[in-house]
Amino acid sequence: MSDVQERVQALIDELTGSKQEGWLQVAVYFEGEQVVDAWSGAANPGTSQTLDAETLFTGFSNSKGVTFTVIHLLAERGKLSYDEPVATYWPEFAANGKDRITVRQVLTHSCGLPQMPEGATPEVMCDWDAMCAAIAEHAPLWNPGTQTAYHILTQGWILGEVARRVDGRPFARIVQEEICQPLGLDGLYFGIPEGAEARVADLENGPPPEPPLPEGSLAALASPPSLRPTPDTYNRPDVRRAVIPSAGGLMNARSLARHYAALAGILPDRLILSPERVRLATTLQTEEHDGILQEPIRKGLGYFLGAPFYPMGNRPTAFGHPGAGGAWGFADPEYRLAFALLKSRLMWKDPPGQSTGWKVAREVRAALGIPE
Repeated sequence: MSDVQERVQALIDELTGSKQEGWLQVAVYFEGEQVVDAWSGAANPGTSQTLDAETLFTGFSNSKGVTFTVIHLLAERGKLSYDEPVATYWPEFAANGKDRITVRQVLTHSCGLPQMPEGATPEVMCDWDAMCAAIAEHAPLWNPGTQTAYHILTQGWILGEVARRVDGRPFARIVQEEICQPLGLDGLYFGIPEGAEARVADLENGPPPEPPLPEGSLAALASPPSLRPTPDTYNRPDVRRAVIPSAGGLMNARSLARHYAALAGILPDRLILSPERVRLATTLQTEEHDGILQEPIRKGLGYFLGAPFYPMGNRPTAFGHPGAGGAWGFADPEYRLAFALLKSRLMWKDPPGQSTGWKVAREVRAALGIPE
């Protein structure tokens, strides 16, 4: 197993040494063991920040993967049903024609509510009650269940508030008590605790910067300019301390990979979901063209499924989620593999097969003898 560690370390050293990347952190589990624990990157000039395995990164939409796990855990315990209306658990959500929207439709990005509240700011995004109240007043942009379009931010508050309503604990506490504590994770937070600020890697823009979204487009409604995944927004201390279930998780690669290893069933005595529940949660629900991502996306009950040129490979049994700028976390149960890559430099629109996530995952599979 030392070969895979050495090969991954050499590759990420090359990527950071050539300045293609800033800071990188990679963790891999295989057959129940952690076989990669690697990080690379020079200290940022003029700062005292240091990089190691404990450094926390903004996970962006890797946060969604953890949020889905919370929902499936509560479903397994009988506290919610995928085909029950959200309003059954959150009565105020029924306003403006949303009384029949189901949990399943939220998980599959088909409920018609991708739009953020008009005029939302980072300060509003940090206010859980304000965000939930605003989303509860939304009207769907299309007939729920008739199309799928990536709910970049709103999905997290809908699912997080359902979790809070049916469980009674705040969303971040559920994550800590039901995922982090059983798995021994000390690097996964929705809202960093006091004293953890020094562990968080600062984000930086990579070349070229993310292109602006067309004004008035569905994507721009879902991720308005003031809330785009940029260093200006997500390096803010208040955003790091806020609970933002779709995009604001702070995590290290060790913890994200171990979360997926548990879901893949490769950690002895460390299951957080039954194998039957994982199979249900990762069964294909739609592979239609996504109205925001502008390509067909294989979606399970939340988790994205394997597809060509995804770091997790083309097998539909693989599942996980990407994060803005090129981060990834996934599980490949068929080959008993779990993978996480987190990064400080935000890269956009890499050609197929050229992203850092793709290159590193390919190197892992080659070292372990796993096919693409």
